[in-house]
Amino acid sequence: MPVTDDDGLRELLSMDPVAVVGCSSTPGKAAHDVPKYLQAHGYEVIPVNPYADEVLGREAYDSLADVDEAIGLVDVFRPGDEVAGIVDEVLARHEDRGDVEGVWLQLGITDDEALARAEAAGLLTAQDRCMKVEHGRLLG
Repeated sequence: MPVTDDDGLRELLSMDPVAVVGCSSTPGKAAHDVPKYLQAHGYEVIPVNPYADEVLGREAYDSLADVDEAIGLVDVFRPGDEVAGIVDEVLARHEDRGDVEGVWLQLGITDDEALARAEAAGLLTAQDRCMKVEHGRLLG
């Protein structure tokens, strides 16, 4: 079951670096402004977007598998019907590299079945919540 209590959300918010799947290069979009906020608050943001070369001054990766560095949390800005495939990538990475401790699905994005698989592998999860809002509320 995804985390809903403040202690669990704080634990997810303590995970860094944050790979942002669907990170946008377009200011004004939540998928750009939330990662920018996180970056401004000390998070190392790793953009994952196969259609961008660079986002927020950092190289953008085509997929989670292409990210060379360790990932603490995967923040997802993709439609709900893409979550299962993203969780598959997270689980493969978690098994192969031993990184990724959590998965966060942004506001309006849910997939109970995919998150149940992530939780069964020992990851913390949240869904249908905004990282920027929760960070501001709990740590801001």
